Amino acid sequence: MAKASVQSDSLSFDGEPKDLASSPPNANVKNYITQAGYDRLRSELFDLMDNERPKIVDVVHWAASNGDRSENGDYIYGKRRLREIDRRIRFLTQRLEIAVIVDPSLHHGRDQVFFGATVLYSDESGHETRVTILGVDEADSLKGEVTWISPVARALIKAQVGDWVKIMTPQGLSEVEILEVSYPAPFA
Repeated sequence: MAKASVQSDSLSFDGEPKDLASSPPNANVKNYITQAGYDRLRSELFDLMDNERPKIVDVVHWAASNGDRSENGDYIYGKRRLREIDRRIRFLTQRLEIAVIVDPSLHHGRDQVFFGATVLYSDESGHETRVTILGVDEADSLKGEVTWISPVARALIKAQVGDWVKIMTPQGLSEVEILEVSYPAPFA
C-alpha cells in the first residue's frame, strides 16, 4: 500500500483561491459545479423570477391599495418577502455567473480522486465512510456529499486507491485509507 501525505491545503484548481465559501459571490473565483447542480440553481432562479416574485408583487400591490400601510400585515409581509426574493435572485445570478461546470464522468474508470468522485475510505478502526465531492452550492451533507473546499475533500483530492491520507476531523487528526473511487458513467 502506498503512503500519501496529502495536506488539506493542497487543493487548487487553476490557481484560484482555495476557500470559495469565504469569498463574496461576485469575486473573481470559480464556482465549480456539476451540470445537475447548475440546472437546479438555474431552475430555482427562473422559478423565483417567473412565478414567486410576480405573485408577491400582486399581493403587495393589492395590499397597498387597501389604504394605511403601517398596520397592513399583507403589505408589510409582502414587502419583506419581496426583499428576500430579490436578495436570493441576486445571489443565484452571481453564483451562476461564476459557475464552471465540471463533468465528473470524464474521469470514469480512474482510481484517482477529483471533483465529482464518490470515495469510500476507512479509518484506523475500520469504520468505512462514503462521500461524494461536489460544488459548494450543491453538496448535501445528509446525502454523504461534501464540498470540494471541505477539509475532507481537500485531503482526498489527487489521492488514489490504496493511499493513506490525513484528514482533520472534529475529534482531531485521523488517517484514512482510500478503498474505492468511482465516477458517474458517461452519457452515450
